[in-house]
Amino acid sequence: MATISLGNSGSPRTGTAMAGAAMCCVQLGLAASVGLSDRLGAEGVAWLRLAWAALILVALTRAWRARFTRSGLITCALLGLVTAGMTLLFMASAVRIPLGTASALEFLGPLSVAVIRGRRTGRWWALAAAAGVAALTEPWHGGTDLVGVLLALGAAACWAAYILLTQRAGDEVSGLQALAVSMPVAAVAATVVVGPSVFGRLDWQLLLVGAGLALLLPVIPFSLELLALRRLKASAFGTLMSLEPAIAVLIGFAVLGQTPGLGAIVGIALVVAAGIGVTVQADRSPQESGLPETTGPTLTAHQ
Repeated sequence: MATISLGNSGSPRTGTAMAGAAMCCVQLGLAASVGLSDRLGAEGVAWLRLAWAALILVALTRAWRARFTRSGLITCALLGLVTAGMTLLFMASAVRIPLGTASALEFLGPLSVAVIRGRRTGRWWALAAAAGVAALTEPWHGGTDLVGVLLALGAAACWAAYILLTQRAGDEVSGLQALAVSMPVAAVAATVVVGPSVFGRLDWQLLLVGAGLALLLPVIPFSLELLALRRLKASAFGTLMSLEPAIAVLIGFAVLGQTPGLGAIVGIALVVAAGIGVTVQADRSPQESGLPETTGPTLTAHQ
């Protein structure tokens, strides 16, 4: 949903495979992060990923050579702060509730942006998403971890802000330079918030694992999404990204042994359907919906 347009080249089938691989990398990275949280804590894993991602992206983009306007730097700094909030809140949520549920709740962030911009056209999809949230959380049973749900919704709010700031950064900063600033800011912010409680638990093994996690999320997925955007239309890319909560359920089941109940399956299906519906509807009437006609990576720097 960011306004990065790289044109169309290559095979759409290859682009679809790349987008799918990117989503799988994201969810595998999250599943591995949940598994590592027993040793380092949810906040420690989030900090470690952000720190390594910042180092890798600064090295790859050579950010010190870039020129930024004052407005561009401020936008990228704000983007870093919401990235830190998104990552810390989601990890804290994912250790409390199943990965698929957390991902579906967090997906409400970009979905809300799309629905609001869609005006009247998105109203029915908003109702579908709301029904999905009710099925996921089952408030009538009272057995859902309320703190985990609230943390996931906080991550969703950060993701919505992330999308808006990414769109603004795309107008002010070229290429990957926005990430080269936002990621270090996110790492510094996370260090201030959780660093002192994490440093004493670190060892060389955890540091190396953290580097691998940073590659799984966000470095490799971001690269794959950029390549996928060269081969896919914006609407096709957005539709594929709407499938991520469903992929999270599969990864959570295969890697973490999290078996979803019927309510969770129905809820995630409704959220996915709402995401696909909003994307397809916006593609049919971009002028009416208010959605941008191009889309870009919105999933890699989050979580």
